[in-house]
Amino acid sequence: MADMATILEETIRGVRIVKAFTMERFEIGRFREATRRHLASTLKAQKIAAMTSPVMELIGGVGVLLLFLYAHRRISAGTLTTGQFVSFIAAIAAMYQPIKKLNKVNLSLNTALSAAERVFRMLDIGNEVQEKPDAIELDTVGAGIRYENVTFAYTDEPVLRNINLTISPGEIVALVGSSGAGKTTFVNLLPRFYDVSEGRITIDSHDVRDVTLKSLRGLMGFVTQEVILFNDSVRNNIAYGRGDADERLVIESAKAANAHEFISSLPQGYDTIIGESGVLLSGGQRQRLAIARALFKNPPILVLDEATSALDTESERLVQQALNNLMRGRTTLVIAHRLSTVRTAHKIVVLDKGEIAEIGRHDELLARRGVYRKLYDLQFVEQEHPTGALA
Repeated sequence: MADMATILEETIRGVRIVKAFTMERFEIGRFREATRRHLASTLKAQKIAAMTSPVMELIGGVGVLLLFLYAHRRISAGTLTTGQFVSFIAAIAAMYQPIKKLNKVNLSLNTALSAAERVFRMLDIGNEVQEKPDAIELDTVGAGIRYENVTFAYTDEPVLRNINLTISPGEIVALVGSSGAGKTTFVNLLPRFYDVSEGRITIDSHDVRDVTLKSLRGLMGFVTQEVILFNDSVRNNIAYGRGDADERLVIESAKAANAHEFISSLPQGYDTIIGESGVLLSGGQRQRLAIARALFKNPPILVLDEATSALDTESERLVQQALNNLMRGRTTLVIAHRLSTVRTAHKIVVLDKGEIAEIGRHDELLARRGVYRKLYDLQFVEQEHPTGALA
């Protein structure tokens, strides 16, 4: 059943890809095979259940026959009275139905135990990130961040090595580098989605491992590559977790993210239900809604992971302008592949193979003709002469 549900969910979610690659028959075949396996498993269980009752009846019948033969011999020998035998049979008959029901309960119990075993196996998986019993609340911060000799590995091979970086309160720091350089991992360590393997990360001199997870993550607003929205109203998605949110703040956040105009054009405006994962909105609209949600939270630390990657050129310009205004006085980490979006950053950190290759401002890094210059030249050459472009 779980396989059927998984295939169905994947197919519905990726229906455009399925159609684009003309894989309808393939997906139908996958679902049919999963259905066949489920049917075979169900039929097997039903056969066992159907056979149990007749087998038990047969065993019971044979047992009663043997009991009568044995009782006949005892009564003939005078060692057992007829009254004693009748009383014994009456007691057995009274026990028969409860025992029969217990057998059915056993079948249901075995089915439930199989499901429970899978659930408990999931529950037994420990949380890798543990909060200390004496963890402190981090309420007010200047939001100065330090990475001190940080090394991190998912398995054996380090993804980040010997990272040392100081981010002053209110600084906008851009993280750039080729795919797989460790940019997303770099920011995921800050809210303790993972713990560092070596070294430490501090916020205002407090090791992030010494503060409560709720207070730590409450300091941060996130806009990720994969936009996560909920099957709820636009208003509730912007004011996520704040049912009593000030309408004025919701609208201001939407305006700052260049989302107010399209929200106002929706059938019920801010009360419009956007569907599962925001399926009723375009990609750019979903991205802007996620930005509005981060801005509404008004955190001292912002993490923008490809925050404008899904916007068209005009919307990107407007949102970037609004973000530049709103990021003033707020410590911000920006991950971007498009180097044109990070020119105004106070500091650009260039990651290469898990290490910091360069740090500086845009013009400084271009003048050094190092890794950043290579990325810059490669990107703008591709924009001017895209690979495979038609003549």
